[in-house]
Formats: sequence, C-alpha cells, structure tokens
Amino acid sequence: MTIEYDEKGKFYTDIIKKLPVSVAIQTVTHLVRGLVHVREGERLKNELERVEMFLAVTNAVIYDAGDKVLFSAPFMAIQRSQIIWIMPVDRESQKDLSE
Repeated sequence: MTIEYDEKGKFYTDIIKKLPVSVAIQTVTHLVRGLVHVREGERLKNELERVEMFLAVTNAVIYDAGDKVLFSAPFMAIQRSQIIWIMPVDRESQKDLSE
C-alpha cells in the first residue's frame, strides 16, 4: 500500500472503498444471486462499464431454470459477455425468493 500527501496534507492511497450490492444476474444459461462490490459513491451501472473481462461476485448462488440451487461459492467471476441482465435486489426480497 502506498500513501501520498499533497501540499495541503491531504493523503491519497491505492485502497478503493467498495460497498456490497445484493444482485440477481441472469447469464445465458443460469441465474446467479450474490454480492457485487461497487466503488463508494458510484452506481452498479458504473461497475458494469469497466473494461475488465470478468465481474467479481461474492456469496454467489447459482440456480438452474427450475430455480434449483446448483452450486454456491464464496467467490466467482462471471464473464461480462455472458450477462443478459443484472438488477439490484434488497436483502429482504432476496430472502423471500430463496425460501
């Protein structure tokens, strides 16, 4: 980690604060529910517009077309070109959907 100071004493660091956003992601073949971490002060859309090939998802749960859980993982990377749609889901609604 590097910390740089300007002439006024303000410091800059390479650490980027991110906030977890609960999402539902439809890929070409599966539905994924989990958390996408978005930079503080930005929108989910901004995270999707980044040039990286993959979107990081934590606490990921993968569902088939019949809403059956196929797999879960603490981390997965989804290739952005495979994403059909993505939407934020509040945690209460997500609990209702998974029951």
